[in-house]
Amino acid sequence: MPMLLVVLFLLLLSSPKLLADEQQPFCSNVNTMYMPQDAYRSNLISLANALIANITEQKSHSAVSTAGMGPDKAYGAALCRGDSTGKHCAERLQQALGKAIHNTAASGNNHSQKMVTLYDDDYQAQLSFSDQDFLSSFTNAPECTLRAYLNPPPNIVDPDLFTKLAIELMQKLAADAVAQSARYSTGQGWFDPKGQTVYGLVQCTEDMPTEPCRECLAAIIEEGKKMSGLTGGAILGVRCSLWYQTDIKFFAGKPMESLHMPTPSRFWIWVTIGSFSLSVTTAWLLVHIWIKRERKREQARFELRLLSMAVQNVINLWRIEEGNSGFSLYDFSQIKEATQNFSRENKLGQGGFGAVYKGLLPGGLEVAVKRLSACSVQGLLEFKNEIQLIAKLQHKNLVKLLGCCIEGEHEKILVYEYLRNRSLDVFIFDFVKGAQLNWSKRLRIIDGIAQGILYLHNHSRLCVVHRDLKASNILLDSDMTPKISDFGMARIFCSNMIELNTTRIVGTHGYISPEYAFDGVCSIKSDVFSFGVLVLEIISGKRTTGFYPYDGKLYNLISYAWQLWRSGQGHELVCCRMGNNHQVIQRCIQVALLCVQERADDRASIDQVVTMLNSEEMTLPKPKQPAYFYVRSSGSDVSSCNSSISITLAR
Repeated sequence: MPMLLVVLFLLLLSSPKLLADEQQPFCSNVNTMYMPQDAYRSNLISLANALIANITEQKSHSAVSTAGMGPDKAYGAALCRGDSTGKHCAERLQQALGKAIHNTAASGNNHSQKMVTLYDDDYQAQLSFSDQDFLSSFTNAPECTLRAYLNPPPNIVDPDLFTKLAIELMQKLAADAVAQSARYSTGQGWFDPKGQTVYGLVQCTEDMPTEPCRECLAAIIEEGKKMSGLTGGAILGVRCSLWYQTDIKFFAGKPMESLHMPTPSRFWIWVTIGSFSLSVTTAWLLVHIWIKRERKREQARFELRLLSMAVQNVINLWRIEEGNSGFSLYDFSQIKEATQNFSRENKLGQGGFGAVYKGLLPGGLEVAVKRLSACSVQGLLEFKNEIQLIAKLQHKNLVKLLGCCIEGEHEKILVYEYLRNRSLDVFIFDFVKGAQLNWSKRLRIIDGIAQGILYLHNHSRLCVVHRDLKASNILLDSDMTPKISDFGMARIFCSNMIELNTTRIVGTHGYISPEYAFDGVCSIKSDVFSFGVLVLEIISGKRTTGFYPYDGKLYNLISYAWQLWRSGQGHELVCCRMGNNHQVIQRCIQVALLCVQERADDRASIDQVVTMLNSEEMTLPKPKQPAYFYVRSSGSDVSSCNSSISITLAR
């Protein structure tokens, strides 16, 4: 029944000075239950839930019980530190159980291990299970010892005397705990040579009779004598435990017992000095934090004023230079009426820098209205660059910016054409709606996205690198024609600039190219990589952040597609009926894999991609192993960053 008692437990309860002794060996426990889906495991989980429920109901810090019958019978004990009871204890136990079940499912390992102890992250709560009856014998084995020192280590005049004091305190607490119905006691003792206070805590599970509890505590106190001169330590067992720590009151509530404490006068002198020092330090810290925050706020207000002036200059230039371009300047009252005062019913979604609403202008024109956050520097940058850039871009596969609205210093609004079918992810990741997209429609969507990127990279006034191509940024009109959206942050570079180096990486997890994610190098090949991931999602109906089984292992979408294509099973990736399009689909998968190559130089350019997609006679090069080729090693999903950003490279 392995246990892990890590010094982190004391670190979390103590001052920053407390450090682990790196030389101490740790007990091993990975909070994972390796066992098959059998009756014993079912009994074990049912038993754990029953123990947790009992602790919650009884508002206790411990519980013991059994579940099942015969050879699959499970015995279990739950034990939290005595100052953690009821709901708080149950939450810690549930965390340990959930983590163990989650890790077991993720590992896929079926190695049976019927004796196991699980801990929460702070090691203040534990669940112990076995297929053997360890309850009736009140056994405390196995026990693990945790030790800690202060850094720098204090100069203890007499380590043996110090240890004697700690043991004497533990013995006094043990006598008190045995007499308590909760089988729990806390206390403090004074170590006079160094003027230090030792705090202690002992406990048994509440079901233990008086004599077994006394014997159990006596045994671990005897074991504690070996920790000579240590400033902190713990011995944790299945049935009883003890803790002690120097100068750190690590438990909740007042100490129940005291030993050799100083006279009130001396004690209160130190309390007064400490309180005064703490008050002065706290006051200085609060003033420092306030000054620092005020400086940041003033800097932010200054940046907002500069950006507001820049935005107004952009609007003035549009009035002069682009008067007949179809770009309109709307009154705030018009937008307010069109969106029914930005009502909840008209809200389409929430973007990185503001909400998006559906609006109906006079004359029946439906629009999408993006209302930017009032005090967002990034929001103002997005507003300014959308107007500067996307309003000048005209292509059937790009969402059209119809105009904007400015009201005072706070209201900044962008008005787009409204696309009834919303975004691509609504369809391809939904089993029911996905049925509306047969293979020919999906192929048309893939080609349309490619044509839009080709325009941005090669045929627009400026070379635009989007940097956040993903399914949710591809909008669909009533005919399922794809339109690239969200051109938030744009920058214009010198004519000889072919790539950008940046320390601020933006985009969405799963779509970012490796050279951009790891080295901050962004170029048109970054969009090609994102396009390749997007094509695999459209073909498969699977998310790039998911993991999928192949040959007994779990792979991310890129690796999964590579394995299937390499083994000639590419058709298994397709989520819809293929009909007679086997060769076309295999071609699309191969093109996608050519787009997600590890090295940017190995990827095709977008004009080559368009040619390969539309030329059945063209012989395609063989892709190499793609980027991000790995097998899943953790059960937790990685969250996505939803920030949208674009850059431009001047020709």
